[in-house]
Amino acid sequence: MLKPAWLKQKITATPQGNKVRKLLENLGLNTVCEEAKCPNRNSCFSEGTATFLIMGSQCTRHCTFCNIGSGAPEELDPDEPENLAKAAKEMNLKHVVITSVTRDDLPDGGANHFARTITMLNEVLPETTIEVLIPDFLGNFKNLNTVLNAGPDVLNHNVETIPQLYSRIRPEADYQRSLDVLRESKSAGFITKTGIMVGLGETDDQVRGVLDDIAEVEVDIVTIGQYLQPSPKHCPVDRFVLPEIFAEYEEYALSKGIKKAVSGPLVRSSYRAGTVLKEVFEM
Repeated sequence: MLKPAWLKQKITATPQGNKVRKLLENLGLNTVCEEAKCPNRNSCFSEGTATFLIMGSQCTRHCTFCNIGSGAPEELDPDEPENLAKAAKEMNLKHVVITSVTRDDLPDGGANHFARTITMLNEVLPETTIEVLIPDFLGNFKNLNTVLNAGPDVLNHNVETIPQLYSRIRPEADYQRSLDVLRESKSAGFITKTGIMVGLGETDDQVRGVLDDIAEVEVDIVTIGQYLQPSPKHCPVDRFVLPEIFAEYEEYALSKGIKKAVSGPLVRSSYRAGTVLKEVFEM
């Protein structure tokens, strides 16, 4: 299926983008920007921003939409929290986004590693806001609270798609469990955020149903973007959603009481994350 004109971008390497790549390489850090082949990665690198991917590059789950590798997980790097903080300081970041591979092999799902990273960032960059995009920790609220108690500013967990597609798209995840993570985080007083992909086989009515569920658990921010097949082995694109339909999704989300909806073909979970946070909460 050929990409429509609105999804085509000119990709240009820049000195700032190359500087960011070199810095991350020297510190042994991964980014979801590169691992997931985000379509915005070159523009973000050129602006001196990145979404850090912690706990290795191999995921223990096998989602059919995701380009991050699945395989034998790596040993946790004890220096990673400190190196990530160094990179964030060198890049002069005002808002840091941290995500991870899912580590179901670890007793705490990697919650303590998340917490150490947040703590280190707060020590090195006390004025910088921190957004964490976390896995579901298999529904273990003790592990979730380990992350929350470290003091991130935004708790992000993506529902990704409609519940009817989970068996094909997220076979080891659970839609209700993801909603429970968001509900628990909001109950603890945190700013919450989630993301949805479209173009996987859902209908517009089903997208609205997910937005209803997200609003019911009082999520503050939602991102909605077009799914793009990262390789032939991944789930194929079912449809390319028109830009005007994305505008309708955004309008519907706001009408349900969600504070901020960022909806568009090239939107990703961490798209303009710092700016979005400021627009909603003046942080």
